[in-house]
Amino acid sequence: MDKRIASADAAIEKLTDGATILMGGFGLCGIPENLIAAVRRKGTKSLTVVSNNAGVDDFGTNSSSSSS
Repeated sequence: MDKRIASADAAIEKLTDGATILMGGFGLCGIPENLIAAVRRKGTKSLTVVSNNAGVDDFGTNSSSSSS
């Protein structure tokens, strides 16, 4: 059985407002930038993101942070 998903957009197809996402990674080389970009494109709001690394200024989960 092939469990690979074609794209980050396909992986978050069912992501809804208010969901919780757990993101792994280690340092800047482990940030899931494709996942973050897909979530931003989708425009899902009010997410709780749990991560051991927020990235830096404009890269990583830090770049997606907003108080709105």
